[in-house]
Order: sequence, then C-alpha cells, then structure tokens
Amino acid sequence: MTALVKSELRKVFTTRIWWILLLASLAWVALSLGISILASGMEDGLSRDSTEYAGSVWPVGASGTLFTMVVGIMMVTSEYQHRTINVTFLTSPRRLPVVLSKVVAAVLVSLLFGVVVVGISALAAGASILSGGGELNLVDNQVPRILVGSVAAYAVYAMIGVGIGALIRNQVAALVVSVLWVFMLEPILVVVPQLQDVGKWMPGGAVSALYDTGVDYGFGAADLLPVWGAALVLVGYAAVAIALASVTTLRRDVV
Repeated sequence: MTALVKSELRKVFTTRIWWILLLASLAWVALSLGISILASGMEDGLSRDSTEYAGSVWPVGASGTLFTMVVGIMMVTSEYQHRTINVTFLTSPRRLPVVLSKVVAAVLVSLLFGVVVVGISALAAGASILSGGGELNLVDNQVPRILVGSVAAYAVYAMIGVGIGALIRNQVAALVVSVLWVFMLEPILVVVPQLQDVGKWMPGGAVSALYDTGVDYGFGAADLLPVWGAALVLVGYAAVAIALASVTTLRRDVV
C-alpha cells in the first residue's frame, strides 16, 4: 500500500499540473481577498477594524477547494485518458488497493494545497486587519477553527474528486460537472433561504459550517449545521466518495 501511495504521488509531482493548480488556487484566493479589501475602502464597505470584516476575510482561504477536486479527478481520469490504467492494474491486479492509494495520495496533495493556500491567505487577512486599525482577536473570532476547517475542506473535496473521476471517466465531462457543481449549484443551495434546508447538507454547506463566523451581514445568518454535525456529514461524503470510486473501478472493465 505504501509503495502504491508513493507511486501515485510520483505521478502527480512529476507533472506540471500540480503546481499549476496550486498557483491557480492561490490566484483565485488572492482575487477573492483582494475584492474584500478593495470593497472595504468603498462607501458603505465594511471597515477593516470591524468584526464583520474579520469574519469575511478569515475564511477566504477555503475558496480554492475546487482545485483540489480537480486534482482528485485528474488522478483517475488521466490514467484512462492516456491508457496508463492498464499498466497500473497489471502492476497491481488488486484494484481496491489502487483506489485507496489514489485517495490517500489525493488527501496528501490536498493538505499541501490547504496548508499553503490557507496559510498565505491567513497572513494576508491578518495584515489587512492590522493595517486597517483592527486587532487580531484570534480566539474570540474562532480563527483556529476557521483555518483548520478551511484546510480540511481541501482534503474533502479532493476525495470527492476521486469519486467523481471514477464515476465519470471522461476527463472533460468530469471537470465540467465539478465546476458547475461548485460555482453554480452549491452556492444557490447554500445562499437561497428557501433551499438552505437542502443546501446545508451538501458538501459546500457542511464546509461553510466549519468556518462559519456567525456574523450577520444584513441579509440574515445562513442556516448551517453545527460544527460537529458538519464534520460528520463531511466524513460521510468522504466515505461515499471512496466507496463510489471503489465500486465503479472494481466493476468496470478497462478498455
């Protein structure tokens, strides 16, 4: 199993795609944080020394989770696209360990993404608060929980990506589905009040609960799960992703 995980990590780190996606994640988070900082300088914007502003910038690091989902998808679909999956299964005929090694490798890569992106985002967020005259009330604002939850979100989305890649082996189709899910469907389910009863059980809703600051920005606080409930839901999604990847890979023929 260890050898398989090392092999999967080697497949990731010997290509350029991992650091391209890491840079893309950093750029996306930087854009999101930049918009928040820019908006704070506008009329009626949140003051950078306010609790509301702090609550809006600390969780920004979690906005790059889509890119670890892409990592998970590509770890599976790239093998089918380039026909290297045949060599992989010839080397390790037992398919379940292969699937599990991909999941473990995806989690390790995603944790690297999470620590780097969330860490840099936190430094930038803290600097913006201090430069605006605010204070870093890390404990009062539950910042450690927010940051840990943000990093955990990267790992969960990577595992879901592996599941999507195993279910939809066509790389383009899998990427399109994931982008539509993250940028269109999940935000609608989480933000629209009439749909929040469903949205809070989705991966995006559960992740939001992990880094929710509880701040009401004038349109009502989101209806989210408690932190412990969100953690259990995400564990469930991770388990479903692993089971989905295992079942679909074990039952399908390689062509």
